[in-house]
Amino acid sequence: MSSARSPHRIAVLALEPVVGFDLTIAPTVFSCATLADGTPLYEVRMCGIRAEPVRASLGYTIVPDHGAEILAEADTVIVPGTYIPQPRHEGTLPADVAEAFALIRPGTRIASICTGAFVLAAAGLLDGRPATTHWRRAAMFRDLYPNVKLDEDLLFVDDGDVVTSAGLAAGVDLCLHLIRRDFGSEVANRAAKHCVVPPWRDGGQSQFIERTIPEEGTDGTGPTRAWALQRLAEELSLPTMAEHARMSVRTFSRRFKAETGQSPGTWLQQQRIRHARQLLETTDLSVDRVAEAAGLGTAASLRHHLRTELGVAPLAYRKTFRAS
Repeated sequence: MSSARSPHRIAVLALEPVVGFDLTIAPTVFSCATLADGTPLYEVRMCGIRAEPVRASLGYTIVPDHGAEILAEADTVIVPGTYIPQPRHEGTLPADVAEAFALIRPGTRIASICTGAFVLAAAGLLDGRPATTHWRRAAMFRDLYPNVKLDEDLLFVDDGDVVTSAGLAAGVDLCLHLIRRDFGSEVANRAAKHCVVPPWRDGGQSQFIERTIPEEGTDGTGPTRAWALQRLAEELSLPTMAEHARMSVRTFSRRFKAETGQSPGTWLQQQRIRHARQLLETTDLSVDRVAEAAGLGTAASLRHHLRTELGVAPLAYRKTFRAS
């Protein structure tokens, strides 16, 4: 975009109970986007449905300077995370929010941070489109909005005029992406440095998702799963696991799927990847040794699996998650 044009106008719409952290991301990041001489490239204004106090989710209230009327002037509208009940639990949009959205001009870019995606979905803006939201809310989101192509593994999804981000701090990634898209990497990198954050994070939201290990149990395939977890570095074929469980391969596979929701091979691979992640986080083992200890074979195999599962390389993962 030309630097001679007026600042790009952003309206941040606070819907109570608004997530206070999400609400502050856009004003903070976009205010750091400037030309080298300090000329601001964005004008960010906060608004509510009305210019009245808006309750935040953690025990305080903010008072935006504007009401929803400024949405009609915005080049980009951002909806931060919110606990607003109708979009979050009923799949509907309150009448006053619908009226506010009707003020937005056609062609305006609309973005959400975290659970703000529920509001965009309730407004019908995400039907048939790719989107993301906080991974903990993905199942609820799918139940309410089955027509949205949700991918909770991503930090943000850019679908042109509609952009959504994953939970909380992923809103920073979204804002830096929009700055990069609008004004280029130099401006985005300068804003990131001012905010003391990386200009780009490798990987997606999947690296932060908690994966539950099936309970071992005392019958069925539980004891064999517990046994396998102690031998991940060994070759564990389906017949070997079935033999330990004293079942035929067919019976073992059927019981395993019924108890875990996964095939033995898929479950075993996930446990090996999980163990590799733990070793990367807690040890100084080389990537080759981690791959061997987790039963993934070679460093190349480990890189492939982490790239596929998390979108990040082993050393980048270790750098992010290694305990101090």
